[in-house]
Amino acid sequence: MRRTQITELHYITPLVNVVSICQRGILCNRLAERHRHQSVAMPEIQARRANKTVPGGRRLHDYANLYFHARNPMLYTRQAQHADLCVLRIGPNVLDLPEVVITSQNAASDYARFYPSPQGLAHLDYDQVLAEYWTHPGDPILEWQHKSVKCAEVLVPGQIAPSFIMGAYVSNADTEARLREQLRAKNINLDIIVDRHLFFLGGKS
Repeated sequence: MRRTQITELHYITPLVNVVSICQRGILCNRLAERHRHQSVAMPEIQARRANKTVPGGRRLHDYANLYFHARNPMLYTRQAQHADLCVLRIGPNVLDLPEVVITSQNAASDYARFYPSPQGLAHLDYDQVLAEYWTHPGDPILEWQHKSVKCAEVLVPGQIAPSFIMGAYVSNADTEARLREQLRAKNINLDIIVDRHLFFLGGKS
């Protein structure tokens, strides 16, 4: 994967968190616990992350984590909640911040490798990470591996400042209207795009 191929990174969050994120930034798990919020994370995965440390770095819960593309297994498991979710678009310049780490797959995986950013991008296969699908009929091992690779992460120490937020994706017009109303109440401007395909709902609209 080349640095020039990355135009944005993604953060999946419940709609109710967006105003707070626009004000405080994207917080790592440890910092987020100090504020009222909702989480899309699976408890069993969070338990694994809580006990894992990046080699030569911090605990996973001390990093704010982004995906290279949100149309991945994580979002797929939350497909039924699409109307209450938002994918924030984050500027790729976060890759150049100090101590940022790139993972080869889901950071909670026992097989994940950790690399300094942005040099670590060279260890990722763009076509695999950004693949439309991760299913491999007839080859469950390859499918399991690809499923984890699709969730490769960018780990940012502490928090990601609001200035890195480029905009947001939502799944439908009703969700867009709800989000705009929430943001308007706090005088926050944010570019919002409806993208059904991103949320596994068919073509774009």
